Order: sequence, then C-alpha cells, then structure tokens
Amino acid sequence: MGRFGNQADQFLGSLAFSRGLGRTLVLPPWVMYSASMGKVKLLAWDSVFNVTLLGEFHNVITMEQFMKVQAEEVWPVGKRVSFCYTARNGKKESSCNAKDGSPFGPFWNHFNINFDHSEMFGPLNFQTDPSNLSKWKEMFPPSSYPVLAMTGAPSSFPVQPGHVGLHSHMKWSDSWTERGKEWVRRHMPKGDWLGIHLRNGGDWDRACEHTTTSQNLFSSPQCLGYRNEYGSLSTPLCMPNKDTIIEQVRRVAKSTDAVAVFVASDNDHMLDQFIDQFKNDDITFHKQEEDNFLLDLVILGQSSHFIGNCVSSFTAFVKRERDVLSLPSSFWAFPAGQKNVEL
Repeated sequence: MGRFGNQADQFLGSLAFSRGLGRTLVLPPWVMYSASMGKVKLLAWDSVFNVTLLGEFHNVITMEQFMKVQAEEVWPVGKRVSFCYTARNGKKESSCNAKDGSPFGPFWNHFNINFDHSEMFGPLNFQTDPSNLSKWKEMFPPSSYPVLAMTGAPSSFPVQPGHVGLHSHMKWSDSWTERGKEWVRRHMPKGDWLGIHLRNGGDWDRACEHTTTSQNLFSSPQCLGYRNEYGSLSTPLCMPNKDTIIEQVRRVAKSTDAVAVFVASDNDHMLDQFIDQFKNDDITFHKQEEDNFLLDLVILGQSSHFIGNCVSSFTAFVKRERDVLSLPSSFWAFPAGQKNVEL
C-alpha cells in the first residue's frame, strides 16, 4: 500500500509476521509508481537491499528466485490460493479478487500468476502475539497451505513499535551505498553537512488538513509516540512554514558546524530561499539533478545530522536507519514551541 516509505513500514511488519509463523518470507519487488496513473514498475528487492544480511535473521528468498526454482514444486499451477481478510469487490463473488486493480493485477501478472481459490482469514489479524500466531498455524498449517499469498501486506501501517528495531536487518546493497558515497564525494564540500527532507507537494498539503481532526497521522508516532505521549499532532508539525524551516536549518547548522546542506523534496527544494537567507554564511545548498528518491534516501542516511518530517514515512525510513547507526536526527517544528531546544 502506498509509496516506498509505506511499503518499507509494512515490510518490517511482514518480516515479523513470517518469522512468528516460522515460514520463509518471499521478498516481493518494491512497487514503483510512474507519473501515469495506474502504471507501476517492479524493482527487485535484492537490487536495492542486502539479502544476505536479512537471511542471517530469518529465512528469506526473493520472489524471482522462488518462482524460478521452487514454485513449480511447492506452489504448482492449479493449487494457488489467495488470502484476504474478507471478500474484496471485483469480478467474482465471495473472492479475494486478488488481481483486480493496481498494483495488484500488474504485480501478479509480472510473474504470470493466476489464483484458483480464495481463503478469507478474518477474524484473524497480523498481530505477532503467540495467541494469534497459534491460531494461524492451526487454521492454515503448512501441510495444507504451503504458501500464504496475501492480497495485501500482512502487517499494519505505520510500523508497530515492537517491529521498528527490525530495520537493523535492512541494509542497502553495496552498489547503492557506494552510489550515495560517490554522489557526496562529487557534490558536497568536505566537512559536516546536514541532510533535510521537505515534504511539501500538493497532495501533502491536503493530507495535513487532517491534523485538525486526528491524533495520529501516517508516521507521526515516530516523534509523538504511539499514544501521543510526547506531544500532539499539529499543522506546523506536518507542514512547517518556510520561516520555521530556515530558522531550524540555521540553528542546527550552527550547532554542528555544518558547511553544507543536502535537500530532498517531493516538490519544492527551497534552494532560492536558502541561498538568499544564507548569503552571508559559509554554507552551500545542494540537491540531485535527477529525480531519484532512492538515492535521496541513501544520501540522507549518510548525513552528519538529519532533519525530517515527523508525519512522513519517507522520513521514518531515514530515521530508523540512522537510529540503528546511532546517528543524530530531528524533526521540523518538534518539540512544539521550543525554538532553542538543543539537538
């Protein structure tokens, strides 16, 4: 569900669920959305992340390898079951209609998969407590159901608190890590530098309207806590104004002796405003010329200090990665009302 940040959250929950069941996790390709509505591109899991490291934690196999080597024996044509909580709307009644819609149809068609039967697993859920997992094992034993092919990720969004630490098993592939380092070597001056994420597209502006009626929104628990124990959701937290952003960049840059700032954004990188506001400072501002959000993520993870959007799952990915490496991070307009908080 959703773009990469959401999928990464759900991946961690899926990893926890499969490990709890004692089943091998088939690593699906990431769903990349194109500018054209409904058009998707599938990016193999192991083309981005290190499968060997993940395999040290739990039994995994890529979808491509599974379909090539094991599917014919373990999951033969004619015996392929799709799983859903309850029947989904579509062409067939009382069916998961697993291939209806996008990215569902394009995903399964990419592997030439058709389903012969549907299983509704409600009221079971994807919690990883022993009681729920035992019910899954009892109702759908591997002897009768060798493959659990879900119509959606077997996890919740945002990632549950007990699964956040699983990010330690997600590591960029060597090629992506080196690609990020090479970009930094070529474009950033020597010295400490900030990485910042600005989420400010039109769709985000509309999403932030829900801050007036919700206590939690998307990945806001990463800074507010899952019970809002660290603060309340607000519009400035979701969509900080430009003055707030410039002030916070100035403050953090001063406290870290940063010589440069790398900006990642889905819309407005604010480079003109930054350059104008920092014209008397020895700080340079940079962004990618190409539109490559994966490389943005890699670069942000390598920064000396990261500032991100509390509500964004894109930011949440970077924050989790940096927490694993004990690298400092902070959020725009958080804590609320404390302009001079030490970071």
